[in-house]
Amino acid sequence: MLKQKITPQETAAIKKFFNDCKNVVIVCHTSPDGDAIGSSLGLYEYLRRKGKHVNVIVPNYFPDFLHWMKDADKIILFDRQKTLSHNLIAMADLICCLDFNDLRRIDELGIPIGRAHCRKVLIDHHLNPDKTKFDCCISHPEMSSTSELVFRIIDVIGGKDTLTFAGAEDLYAGMATDTGFFSFNSNDPDIFIIISELLRKGIDKDLINRRIQNNYSADRLKLIGYVLYQKLQVFPDLHASLFAIRKEELAQFRYLKGDMEGIVNMPLQIKGHKLSICLREDTEKPLIRVSTRSVDDFPCNELCAQFFNGGGHKNAAGGTLECTMDEATEIVMKALDAWSDRLKS
Repeated sequence: MLKQKITPQETAAIKKFFNDCKNVVIVCHTSPDGDAIGSSLGLYEYLRRKGKHVNVIVPNYFPDFLHWMKDADKIILFDRQKTLSHNLIAMADLICCLDFNDLRRIDELGIPIGRAHCRKVLIDHHLNPDKTKFDCCISHPEMSSTSELVFRIIDVIGGKDTLTFAGAEDLYAGMATDTGFFSFNSNDPDIFIIISELLRKGIDKDLINRRIQNNYSADRLKLIGYVLYQKLQVFPDLHASLFAIRKEELAQFRYLKGDMEGIVNMPLQIKGHKLSICLREDTEKPLIRVSTRSVDDFPCNELCAQFFNGGGHKNAAGGTLECTMDEATEIVMKALDAWSDRLKS
C-alpha cells in the first residue's frame, strides 16, 4: 500500500474541482521535458475518461523523443498557436498548472493564465511554489516527479481503476525521465509500488525506455562525442566540470530540441565527481541556458539560485543568463570559487 502523502484538504479540493469542471486547460513549463509532458498527458487522459473537454497547451516545442506518446500530436504550442490558445484559456473553467512552481516559468503563456478568472490548480514537486496565484496548490517537493504526484492524486480520489494504458505509459515515462531512469531521487519504496501499478495496466517499461533513450539521430551521438572530447573542462581539485556550447556548434550537428538531453549527467561518471555544469547558447533567444547536475549532498539548486537566476532540485537544477558565453563562463568560475570548500570536502 502507498503511504498517504496527499492531505485530506488537498484531496477534497481537487476532487471537487475535477467533478465540477467541464472545460479544462493543462499547461506545463517552458521547454517541456519528459515529466512535464508525461504528467500533462497522464492527467489529460484521466480527465477525458471522466467526460471532460481537455486541452494541453505548452509554451513551446518539446523534444522529438516524446512524440510517441498517445495524443502528443494534439498538444497545442502556445508560441505557434496563440489565438487558439487564448480562446481555449478564456473558455476554461479549470486550469491545471503542472511541473512548475511560478507563472514566470511559462514565459509569455503566464500572462493569459494569470488573467484567467477560472479556478487554477498547481500540481508540482519543485521548491518554493508561489501559492498566491492558485485556488488549490498541491506541492510536494519530496516526490520524484510531478508524474508521481499525478498518479497519487488519481489514486487518492478513487480514479486508479479508470487510468488507461496510455495514461499509465505517460506517467511511467515522466517518472523515468525525471529520475534518470531511477538512478537518482528514487529511493522511496513507494515509487516502485507505483511502477508495479502501472505495469498492471499492461505497459512495457522496457519499450518505453527504448523509445525515450534510443530515439535520437546519428548527429546527436556525434554531438556527444564532440562535447566530451572537445568541450569538457574538468577541475579535478573541485570534483567538478564545465562544458559550454554555442549555437553555431550546435548547428554543425543539425541540432534538434532535446539533443542535449542527458549530456550534463555524463561527467558525473568520473570517479569522485560532485558537480557538472552545462552552458548552452539558446538557438531562439539571446541568452545562455544553464544546466547543473550533482550527487549526494551538493545542492546545485542553491548554486543556481545564487549565480544563474534559477533553481530546481538539489541534484538537478538550472537557470538562464542574459550575457555572452564568455561572460557566462566567468560567472561559472566565480560560482566554483565561491563553492570550492563544499566541492573539495
